[in-house]
Amino acid sequence: MLKNKNAVITGGSDGIGLAIAKEFAKNGANVCLIGRDENKLIAAKKELDLLGSEVFFIKADLSELSQIESVSKHILKLFPKLDVLVNNAGIGRFIPFTDMNLSDLDMHIDLNVRAPYMLTKHLFASLSENKGNVINISSYFSHRMLPGRSTTAYSLTKGAIDSFTKALAFEAGAKGVRVNGIAPGSIDTPQLRYNLTKLNSNALKEFEDLIQTIYPLGRIGQPEDVAQMAVFLASDKANWITGAIYSVDGGLTTN
Repeated sequence: MLKNKNAVITGGSDGIGLAIAKEFAKNGANVCLIGRDENKLIAAKKELDLLGSEVFFIKADLSELSQIESVSKHILKLFPKLDVLVNNAGIGRFIPFTDMNLSDLDMHIDLNVRAPYMLTKHLFASLSENKGNVINISSYFSHRMLPGRSTTAYSLTKGAIDSFTKALAFEAGAKGVRVNGIAPGSIDTPQLRYNLTKLNSNALKEFEDLIQTIYPLGRIGQPEDVAQMAVFLASDKANWITGAIYSVDGGLTTN
């Protein structure tokens, strides 16, 4: 489905990003991973190399906005013809509103909003030239809250990503660029596991019980569940789809 397409995946060294990279490579795409941890990137590249596509990585912290221009130039040297950008890198720290400080808020906004906005801007000319597409990874937390989870900063940024997705799709359509979003439910990723370690035993038990009642399919998702949707949206099978945000959430947002 993605044979010979060139794709960039931010936050591509683990979790949802790595799962997307694997599915892209399995479907014939060449991939470039962006992440902060070089050891994780090296391990991810070794795994992806077995799938037969070209695999590159760039070590960068996209929350440092000063790095985005140089990262973009590096990407365009690797892929002068860019077909797909997946804005997946993000952070979610569930800090109560009354405890949130400006530094924590800026951390969320810089990585979850400013970085994808500016990276897309720097790569937009190449995406336009190649009639490419952008996939933004959002979250159900943009519009659906859970008891006991304090998500004001995270929800604010994912709501911004949803709006960015729709607004850019409206503007970029004339250039032949499609822009879509995926809003996953709870996915079994290192970040989710990290967040769960911050819960006390009672809160963790409540979360586990909650899964059985609020997810019609009775489980949280796997990264591959999101990756399959990303492959479809990146492919020509979705060539009349733009401005859409797909819930991949086991039915969570049906209630």
